[in-house]
Amino acid sequence: MTSQTTSQDILSRLAPAALRGRLLADHPLADLTWFRVGGPAQVLFTPADEEDLAAALRALPADIPVTVIGLGSNLIVRDGGVPGLVVRLGGRAFGSIEIEGETIRAGTAVPDVKVARAAAEAGLDGLAFYRGIPGSIGGALRMNAGAHGGETTDVLVEARGVTRAGEIRSFSHAAMGFSYRHSSVPADVIFTGALFRGRPGDKAAILAEMDRVTAAREAAQPIRERTGGSTFKNPEGGKAWQLIDAAGCRGLRRGGAQVSEMHCNFLINTGGATAADIEGLGEEVRERVRARSGVDLHWEIKRIGLPG
Repeated sequence: MTSQTTSQDILSRLAPAALRGRLLADHPLADLTWFRVGGPAQVLFTPADEEDLAAALRALPADIPVTVIGLGSNLIVRDGGVPGLVVRLGGRAFGSIEIEGETIRAGTAVPDVKVARAAAEAGLDGLAFYRGIPGSIGGALRMNAGAHGGETTDVLVEARGVTRAGEIRSFSHAAMGFSYRHSSVPADVIFTGALFRGRPGDKAAILAEMDRVTAAREAAQPIRERTGGSTFKNPEGGKAWQLIDAAGCRGLRRGGAQVSEMHCNFLINTGGATAADIEGLGEEVRERVRARSGVDLHWEIKRIGLPG
C-alpha cells in the first residue's frame, strides 16, 4: 500500500511488544462500514485491552500512521485502503457498561443505543438522545455526537484514552474542549472509555422518549439503506438538508451513489458504488450548494485512506 513500509514491516515492528490482540495484514474494511465500500487496512489490530493498545502504540515508530475506526456508521474508507495500523476496538474490554448510582461507565466500542437502553433500564434520564445516533461511544466522544436536543457534552463527566506515544490518560469534561460536532483532544488520542452522569427519571417516560426518537428516525432517515449518518454539519443558523434541497441535489446520482430522496443530507450506496462515487457526489453537492447559496458545507462523515 505504501512503497516505504509494507504490512510485514509493521508486523515486525510490533512483534517485540508480544501483543495479545489480533493482527491481520491487508484486511478488507468494506464490510466493517455501513456504506460497504473501500479498500483494505494495511494492518488491522483488535487489541485485547487498554494496556495491549498502549503497548502497540509504544512499539510502533511515530512515522507509521495509526487510524481508529468504530462501527463504521459515519465513515468513508477510500478505495485505495488505509496505510499503517488500523485499530478497531471490541470485546469485553471495550464493550462493557457499568452503572453505579447516577453514573454510567461505558467502553468506547459500545453502540450509543446500548448506552441509551442501559440508562433507561436504570431509570436515568438525559441519555435517551443516544437512541438516535447510529455510532459507538468512541465516535460520540470524538465529535460531540448529538441528536434530538441532546449532545455528548451534556452528560459526559470524563473520558479515558491512549495517546500516540502509548500513554494512558484521563480527560475531564473541560479537557475535552467540546464544541458543535467537535472535540479539541488531539486527533491521535484513541478513546477507550467514558463516564456519564444521568439524572433520576421515570423509566416508562424515558422508554417512551426513546420510542419517539426511533419513530422520528424511521420516518425521516433512510436507515435501511447502505448509508452513513448526516453527511454535512449544519451551518451556523441553518440546516444542511435545506441548502442541499434548494440547490436541486435531492436524488442526484454519481455512479452507484445517490443523494437520498427521503433526507437529502444522507448519501446512499444504491449498489455497486465505489468510495470515490460517494465522496465525489458529496463534493458535487458542496459545489452546488456553494454556487446556489454561498454557504460552504463541511463534512460530518469522516473520510480516511488513499484514493483508488
